[in-house]
Amino acid sequence: MTKSSINEQVVLAALSKVQDPELHKDLVTLNMIKDLQINENNVSVSVILTTPACPLKSKIENDVRHALQAVPGIGDIKINMGSSVPNDGRSRGMMNLPVKNAIAVGSGKGGVGKSTVAVNLAVSLARSGAKVGLMDADIYGPNIPTMMGITSLPRPNGDRITPAEAYGVKVISIGFMVKPGQALIWRGPMLHSAIRQFLGDVDWGDLDYLVIDLPPGTGDAQLSLAQSIPLSGGVIVTLPQEVSLEDASRAVAMFRAMNVPLLGVVENMSYLELPDGTRLEVFGKGGGEKLANAAGIPFLGSIPMHSDISAGGDSGKPVVVSAPESTAGQALTKISQAIAAQISIAALQTKEPEPEPL
Repeated sequence: MTKSSINEQVVLAALSKVQDPELHKDLVTLNMIKDLQINENNVSVSVILTTPACPLKSKIENDVRHALQAVPGIGDIKINMGSSVPNDGRSRGMMNLPVKNAIAVGSGKGGVGKSTVAVNLAVSLARSGAKVGLMDADIYGPNIPTMMGITSLPRPNGDRITPAEAYGVKVISIGFMVKPGQALIWRGPMLHSAIRQFLGDVDWGDLDYLVIDLPPGTGDAQLSLAQSIPLSGGVIVTLPQEVSLEDASRAVAMFRAMNVPLLGVVENMSYLELPDGTRLEVFGKGGGEKLANAAGIPFLGSIPMHSDISAGGDSGKPVVVSAPESTAGQALTKISQAIAAQISIAALQTKEPEPEPL
């Protein structure tokens, strides 16, 4: 092949053999190839992934390089890796919310680490480069401010509420608006009003992901949320023990009754790693995966019991920040990447993305 025969058609034909390992389509079909430039025999191309939290970014870059190197006559190759999160296609115009994807994190019971998952999910996505908001919809037990290390909201911006911000995440919670220890004894209409205010009156700005920490159970707050904003999907958090699985299965049924797609199951407190390296399965084994298989949804991963998690929550430094290389930090990062992948897959099932570089 001569230099003059290296053209856009030849290059795209080579790149059409490179597949996104999670979306199972080639990069050209997915419209991920941008800014293709050919200067004599040198090629420059941008690859725009569907999430900055893609765990396979390096593999895709290597696959693109190898595909181009296989074309005879190509000289220097320059690959720019970027990302643009696809919109899930759901209209949120009535709430004036420029949010591409809304993720609800729920559980059938309290005490399973739902808020821990929500906080570390939001922070991990933000650290990858995404624009992220975190909404504390647990009106009766708002722990998000403590776990994010925030004590108050900024001054209002006109008639809009300005969210707090930490670790690159915009945050709103009823915890900012009540005195410490104050009990909220609210009926359904008051819950509904608060949730709608968090969605409609907060100046979120443009977000790739809005992570919503639900209260435990299957009550008014969950129903109000589903009525107020179209959700991209729900994440179920459970423990390995049987009684927790029974409650989590109710959360699965709740999301399905509200026509919310299920992104998958996260198993928390899966095991305790002992000093000698062995694992003590305090609450049993494999419950989360069992629930996921029974429900026909993805198992997103398991999180070990680790002092770094509780210490991070108490100090306001999520474990993906305070101890990212710990077993717990790595597990939560991988789970966040898996959730981002499920969001991309769901968004692309209804339409092809038209991503532009960040």
